[in-house]
Amino acid sequence: MSKLQVLIVDDEWNMRNLLRIYLMKEGFRIQEAATGQEALSMIKKYSFDIVLLDVMMPDMDGWQVCKIVRETETVPILMLTARTETKDKIHGLGVGADDYLTKPFEPEELLARIYSLIRRSSLTKVLQPPQRVLEFPQLNIFLDAREVRIQEVCADFTQKEFDLLVMLAQSKQRAFTREELVERVWGHDYEGEIRVVDTHIKNIREKLHRAGMSYNPIQTVWGIGYKFQAIGQSK
Repeated sequence: MSKLQVLIVDDEWNMRNLLRIYLMKEGFRIQEAATGQEALSMIKKYSFDIVLLDVMMPDMDGWQVCKIVRETETVPILMLTARTETKDKIHGLGVGADDYLTKPFEPEELLARIYSLIRRSSLTKVLQPPQRVLEFPQLNIFLDAREVRIQEVCADFTQKEFDLLVMLAQSKQRAFTREELVERVWGHDYEGEIRVVDTHIKNIREKLHRAGMSYNPIQTVWGIGYKFQAIGQSK
């Protein structure tokens, strides 16, 4: 397990230094942060295999850092602290920590915890099924996350707008009538105006354009309705 990236987060230089020396001997690549804010910036910028996170820090405690990281990242987090109360351990695990080690600890135990968490993380990644994605020039539609990205820029769609876009994109080049789209997206019980489709298509087009898409993938088929046609697809 050499060349794995570890981020050490601790406001005490002596502790960071000890951890750095020991882990570098084991073949890890080490980066350090002395504050919670510095740690958050580094986690955004770099990819780490594990984060060793001290609880007691002056600007932002480890629990706060862990909670913020867990909003966007799945990197394993091992919390290190001198606090021995069970409630503190429960709180740390509750905000998203993967393990909790009380200071002082033996280096061998730290290493065993690190390897265990990294193995568990690697296994989880292998077992997770790949996310379903509809891919087109400039446009990716992530079905499981219900997310639309235009050249890595996320576009904010309502539920119906997303469902309508997916409906068209999954049946590219097929022309749908407004009635078909209403029935499939809004359901059989919908009793509103059928022109609701036109309003949603207009919103989708505008949002794709604002997010940076250079062409309009939803084409109007006069006398019928709409179809999806990306760049490079034959007409």
